[in-house]
Amino acid sequence: MFAVQADSHEVVTVEGLGAADGGLGILQDSFWETHALQCGYCTPGMLIAAQALLESDADPDDEAIVDAIGGNLCRCTGYQGIVAAALDAAQRLQKEKAAGAPQSAT
Repeated sequence: MFAVQADSHEVVTVEGLGAADGGLGILQDSFWETHALQCGYCTPGMLIAAQALLESDADPDDEAIVDAIGGNLCRCTGYQGIVAAALDAAQRLQKEKAAGAPQSAT
């Protein structure tokens, strides 16, 4: 996409996924905890793709996650950690919502 095509649209970068206090958001923390990143080259794209999925599907399965991140190439992780991170984030977000806690940036 060209930048001009984003005119009048909201653009969220990986930095926008952080928590309100400046720390890691839930999805970012899940990537950290599950070792879903190695060299870091694909990490921003994987995070943004996973975030978009979690915004549209609060309870994705492995197949939905693989489909959502399919446009990003990772040469290091083999994708298992990335899928695990998205599943972990989905569970954590569901628990947070069920507890009635304010939604942190994911």
